[in-house]
Amino acid sequence: MKRKKETTNRKGVALLVVLLIVMTATILSLGFLSRSDVELACGENMLLRTQMDYLAESGLAHAKGLILSPQDVSSEYWTGDTRQQLVANSSDYYDVNVVKVGECNYQITCETYREKGGEKVGRSGIKAELRLDPCIAFWAAGTWMSEPQSTVNGDVYCTEALKGNGDINGDAYATWGITALYIEGHKNEWVTQAPIDWPGLVVSDFSSNYYIGSSTYSVHIVDSNVHTAGNFNPSASNPAGVRYHSGDFELPGGVNINGMLVVDGNLMVTGANNYVTSVKNFPALLISGEVIMENGGTLAINGLAQIGERIYVNVGAANVNVNVVGGLFIANGNIDGLNGSSPTNSFTITAAPNIASIEVWPEADVAKRWSPVGGGFFRSIARN
Repeated sequence: MKRKKETTNRKGVALLVVLLIVMTATILSLGFLSRSDVELACGENMLLRTQMDYLAESGLAHAKGLILSPQDVSSEYWTGDTRQQLVANSSDYYDVNVVKVGECNYQITCETYREKGGEKVGRSGIKAELRLDPCIAFWAAGTWMSEPQSTVNGDVYCTEALKGNGDINGDAYATWGITALYIEGHKNEWVTQAPIDWPGLVVSDFSSNYYIGSSTYSVHIVDSNVHTAGNFNPSASNPAGVRYHSGDFELPGGVNINGMLVVDGNLMVTGANNYVTSVKNFPALLISGEVIMENGGTLAINGLAQIGERIYVNVGAANVNVNVVGGLFIANGNIDGLNGSSPTNSFTITAAPNIASIEVWPEADVAKRWSPVGGGFFRSIARN
């Protein structure tokens, strides 16, 4: 009887031990499962964060591409947009905000997120400053002797040497030496190739008509006897506002052209308050000859100006002012006549690639795109 009781007790203990082992195994298994769930969730979060980080970088690339190609946006420059997608019909979005902090500098902020159940999850943010470089404001042919009356806000390229003591608030490029005194940026001497292409506009492409895509439009032919003040604007038949004249042409003062002035000859500026403002994607000024500044002559150009010969300040001229916002490109010559001229004379050239970039059509459906910008880089990138 006693031996039977001992056997029963051993069986009970064995059962308890088995139950304890099973319970321990169960707890350990639950722990492993819990840890696996946590690690899986961490892995998914890390994957989501990586995807959002890369999407934010895509947003920067999107902004950079449109800033370098302002022809592709309807506004002055691309200011950003919301709910952009890299993959259509996905749940991942990015919002981009672009602020111009200088003519060649832009601040870009990008926020990315995934939408789930109407809520934003997995956010990431990035902020960067984009510098357009090179950003040519003035292209001078030959050797340019800059004078104190001249200021360039942007980069300069000379096909020969750059000398003088004018203010250059940017980088300087020259195929020969650079001895100019006041250059804020880098000196790039003995360059073997221009930092950007020449605009390559041709007067004959705007002498009677011009194209926008496959459509043709008539230019406004200005008679040789018409030298009057007034406002001249685009029209339905001439949306670029192109005004063409064959031979020498005079701006007597008080002329405000919203569009493009094309002169197959010399342009003489004899009075004050002359303005030429380009229509988007078109140049402002195209002159095959010289621009001659007479006493009291002032000219403000907003957009791209391509001039065949020099800009010349007539001897003894005073109160002469030329202000270019966009880009000034001279094929044969530069700015002459400032040396020793009146201190009341001034030339200011400011790079503005967003209005100097062009898209024109020498032929139907044959587009020519050009920009004074050679590229761009991010000066700083910080993640939020």
